[in-house]
Amino acid sequence: MSRGEWTERSLLIQEFDERAAILDEVPHLRRYAMALLRDMDAADDLVHDCVHRALSKLHLFQMGTNMRAWLLTIMHHLHIQQARRGRRRLDDRVLDPETEIRHAAPPDQEQGLRVRDLSRALGLLDDRHRQVILMIGLGGLSYKQAAETLDVPIGTVMSRLARGRERLRVLMSDDAAPALRRVK
Repeated sequence: MSRGEWTERSLLIQEFDERAAILDEVPHLRRYAMALLRDMDAADDLVHDCVHRALSKLHLFQMGTNMRAWLLTIMHHLHIQQARRGRRRLDDRVLDPETEIRHAAPPDQEQGLRVRDLSRALGLLDDRHRQVILMIGLGGLSYKQAAETLDVPIGTVMSRLARGRERLRVLMSDDAAPALRRVK
């Protein structure tokens, strides 16, 4: 094999490894896109655009650097571009009252308060319970994966999860809210 053929072959192998590394990061990209957009369809579109852009610009990736950071940077810039484009486009259509009522969104203030309360309640849990709840509930890990990550038996993970959930229920219930004092 000549030197030129060897160099070309090693470049093809390197490109294959980089493409595989991009595919390995797709779950992380989806999670970040979902956090940005809060809409699964829009998040999937953003991930698709990000992977497409990364594959077309693969020659710009520097070996030895963090692939996830590079992809998240691409996604962040795409998100900003799409948001700017969306602001520039004015929707001047006038909806008839019937359509407007059908497409009206219910108020979402209560949901924001629930998220705030949940965040506070998670902060009150001890680290062992919070870690397991976040790994399984937010991270989507299985009990086995969480047990391997924490280096504890599966039974311990299940116990911590049950106790953490119960503590969250107590903290989130109306009975746990501090009573207001009466001011005279």
